Parts: sequence; C-alpha cells; structure tokens
Amino acid sequence: MDKKKLEVSLLLEALYSLSGFDFRQYNQQSILRRIEHRMRINNIPTISRLTESIIYDEELLNVLLNDFSINVTEMFRDPSFFRALRENIIPQLQKLEKIRIWHAGCATGEEVYSMAILLQEEGLLDRTVMYATDMNESVLKKAQQGAFPLQKMQAYTKNYILSGGTEGFSQYYKTDNSYASFHPYLRENIMFAQHNLVTDHSFQEFDVIICRNVLIYFSPELQHDVHRLFYDSLAPNGFLGLGDKETLQFTPLAHKYRTISASERIYQKKL
Repeated sequence: MDKKKLEVSLLLEALYSLSGFDFRQYNQQSILRRIEHRMRINNIPTISRLTESIIYDEELLNVLLNDFSINVTEMFRDPSFFRALRENIIPQLQKLEKIRIWHAGCATGEEVYSMAILLQEEGLLDRTVMYATDMNESVLKKAQQGAFPLQKMQAYTKNYILSGGTEGFSQYYKTDNSYASFHPYLRENIMFAQHNLVTDHSFQEFDVIICRNVLIYFSPELQHDVHRLFYDSLAPNGFLGLGDKETLQFTPLAHKYRTISASERIYQKKL
C-alpha cells in the first residue's frame, strides 16, 4: 500500500470510529478529491494532519462528514427518467390500494417533491407514502422545509415540462424574494428519516425504490451490498430506478430483474 492510500485508510478508520459513518468502501478517487478539497480550504498540509485535526476538532469532523455526503440534485433531474415513470410505472401503481416509495439518498429533497407532483397529477398522491432518507441530517432538514432557491425555478420549470408535466409548475409553490416554498400538501405523505445505506438495514417493503447517482460513489463490493438491500426491500414486481451512470448489469442480482427502460435505468423485480 502506498503512503497516500495508507493515509486515506487511516483517516476513514478514524471517521468511522468517531462518527459511526463508514466510508471505507466508497470509491477512493471520489473520497480523495473531497479530502484534498477540504485540505485546501483549511490549509492543512497532509492527510495525516487532517486525521489528527478531526480527532480533536468536532466542528471539522462534521464539516468533513458533510463533504463526503452526496448532495447534488435538482427537480425533475433527467426529465426523461420522470417521463418514463409517468408512462411505464404509474399505470402499474394505479392498480395498488396503497403505494410505498423509498427515495434513498434523497439529499435536499428536490426529486422527492418532483415525485410528489407527478403523483398528484396522476391522482395517486393521497394513497402513497414516501420515505425520503439520507445519511446527512443537515440536508434532511433542508428537504423537510421544501424551499429551494428562486433562481433555480426557471431551470426546474423547463425540466418539469420536459418530464411530461400537465399543469403550470408555478401552481405548486409560493415565492418570496429568495425562495420558492412548495405547498405543504405535497409533503403530507413524505416521511423524512436518517438512514445510512452502508450500515443500516431494510425497514419496509416498497413498491418503488429510487436511488439515483449515489451508487457511483461506492466500490463495486459496496454496490453489491446495497443492491442486496434494495432487492430485499422491494415487493414482488416492485420497481427500482437508478441514475444514468448506474446499472444492474454487473451485479449478482441482475437476473432477478426485468428491464423496463434500459436508457432510464428502470428495472422491475421478478416474482
């Protein structure tokens, strides 16, 4: 093991011991970029010095944990994905009396509210319970507020239209000088909770699991573990939606799914 890898390994061991959050099987290049970014900002010369610092500085420890969490998202991200949900998955969900959806790694919640809007337009929101989870408590608090920067609404409106939205997007929120706040009825059936995909287990049986652009940060071994968690958490004939750079193809569970949309990475668990 070269010295830099050893330093990273020791830092991740320290993080795990201090916080209980396990990043030891995350993609090493992604982790290293985040480490070096924090070192530049805080003017810390070596990874070993950063390790020493987080042991004695709880504030820096929390900052680094936040650096490692994945918070990049937007409303109706990849509109074709949401269009595929509307066209291919919604007709199946309409047959169910109660719908359970898990947004794993929901970050600040934009995709969760996007799903709530889609379900509202399809007449399914009242009989759906959505679980929105993330390992990062601070981003979950932002998600619960349902307020997003006003300057992003133009791009989000474009995404909404491209996704097949059937109403005027602005009817779903009110604005002030800085934020667009989505109407409370959209989050009445959303349960926000802290959940770590690396260390925590299944807590429900779901008809749909959405986890997009999270697994790309995990090692292949950890991806396999999380896919097992998702498979065990899906109801028979349940649907799994992944990000556009993620796939089931190389996992041991690939044969247990049928492909609904190869381009949008939507799969259905076989009976």
